[in-house]
Amino acid sequence: MKVAVVGATGLVGTRMLEVLAERDFPVTELYPVASAKSIGRKIVFKGKEYAVVSAEDAIAAHPDLALFSAGGDTSRELAPKFAAVGCRVVDNSSCWRMDPSKKLVVPEINGDVLDGSDYIIANPNCSTIQMLLPLAPLHKAYRIKRIVVSTYQSVTGTGYKAVDQMKAEREGGKWGEYPAVYPYPIDQNILPHIDSFLETGYTKEEMKMVNETHKILRDDTIGVSPTTVRVPVQGGHSESVNLEFESDFTLEDVRRLMADMPGVTVQDDPANNVYPMPLFAWGKDDVFVGRIRRDPSVRYGLNFWCVADNLRKGAATNAVQIAEYLLGKGLLPA
Repeated sequence: MKVAVVGATGLVGTRMLEVLAERDFPVTELYPVASAKSIGRKIVFKGKEYAVVSAEDAIAAHPDLALFSAGGDTSRELAPKFAAVGCRVVDNSSCWRMDPSKKLVVPEINGDVLDGSDYIIANPNCSTIQMLLPLAPLHKAYRIKRIVVSTYQSVTGTGYKAVDQMKAEREGGKWGEYPAVYPYPIDQNILPHIDSFLETGYTKEEMKMVNETHKILRDDTIGVSPTTVRVPVQGGHSESVNLEFESDFTLEDVRRLMADMPGVTVQDDPANNVYPMPLFAWGKDDVFVGRIRRDPSVRYGLNFWCVADNLRKGAATNAVQIAEYLLGKGLLPA
């Protein structure tokens, strides 16, 4: 199978290559694609060196699969060109997520929507994936009326430059004397600001969580109230999730439903200080869930805390799992 990775030198692109190798995805020819300044740069995949190529060269090779993590503008321009040569594209940007003609997929939840007509498939926002994996089985069991979610998102969600900014600050750099991608210092600080603000006062990142939840769960009636926050953490995203259901539940059943969901690990023993933390989620593919408890302020309310490595399940792993699903349905060459 010919596979292109577009954005191969970025944080998510490098994770995509790692995950392809770890999961032994059947790559026979690899085409790492990046910006013009990176063409010719060598990367290593499964012990073999590959030179970064241009998108045009990759398209000319007629790849079977392209994994994209190069930003919305690049995806808007290049994804249709890859699709036009019969290549199936899994795109990690927000470009195609709310396009009604494109599928938005978390394989464990709605992989069944994929079929042979899909040549551009959208990978959801990292925070949405992380929230919906443990939440999806609860929605089936009890029907969710409302979600209130606050996120605590790692600087890795912004990319290498954000990691470099935090490192410079921790090494004593003075504001204005080092390259910065945030409007304020991030070390020893918290920014209630991810993506740009809209006229409503919400950010684009927050509205992604609203709109993508509705599309993936196929239910526009769910109320979603998000606040997304950037924190000085490198290992992964954390979320505090509050749910209000239409029907009653037991905590025992909630824990069982979450534990039975593929890709979810329950870590919920507060008496022994067992709960999810990004420090221990880094490099892992599961979503870790804990602090599961009733919300006594509403009739059928539940709180939980979840953590995941945003570069893995929140981006690279989910994209590769979509490719694996396509392979399993015979939509990619084995």
